Amino acid sequence: MPLTRQQMAARAAAELEDGAYVNLGIGLPTLVPNYVPDDVEIVLQSENGILGVGAYPTEDAVDPDLINAGKETVTVRRGASYFDSATSFGMIRGGKVDAAILGAMQVSSGGDIANWMIPGKMVKGMGGAMDLVHGAKKVVVLMEHVAKDGSHKILRECTLPLTGKGVVQRIITDLAVLDVTPHGLRVVERAPGVAAEELQAKTGAPLR
Repeated sequence: MPLTRQQMAARAAAELEDGAYVNLGIGLPTLVPNYVPDDVEIVLQSENGILGVGAYPTEDAVDPDLINAGKETVTVRRGASYFDSATSFGMIRGGKVDAAILGAMQVSSGGDIANWMIPGKMVKGMGGAMDLVHGAKKVVVLMEHVAKDGSHKILRECTLPLTGKGVVQRIITDLAVLDVTPHGLRVVERAPGVAAEELQAKTGAPLR
């Protein structure tokens, strides 16, 4: 059975190491802070200028001035700080971010990622993704395994404009956890009840 969005976020949270500085993309990755244990000290960075992002607020704790890069209201953890975009991207480009967890429209078996543009559709901007995939020490993609129309999102080669080439190390989906290796995609885990044959059929690249 495929993982729920909450289970996917919890699985991604398990990738984060104590003491790490981590950036989360918009969409599904923004659920990850809800599943970071209180006894694990992780510093989450939002490229709009927060270091120390916490979980989503309860209704009585919403601060409309406190938002993440996806313009959603958030909380902050103890010791959080605020800064401008220039400082934020200086952190990213300077290699100060240990890991980035991003959504994607497509990922290739070689670790290429396309997550910012579909030709012919309105683009609000590429955001910080192009900087993050090159500046973060580890890049994890968190996404549904197939598109809403059933088409493959994991391919031999991306067909959409690339955000970064050869930058993804791990892919976490509702069906599996895959590692990008020099020999192609390696299956690390399958979701409960997901057969190897089903996983391969829903993946547009060979799995090993």
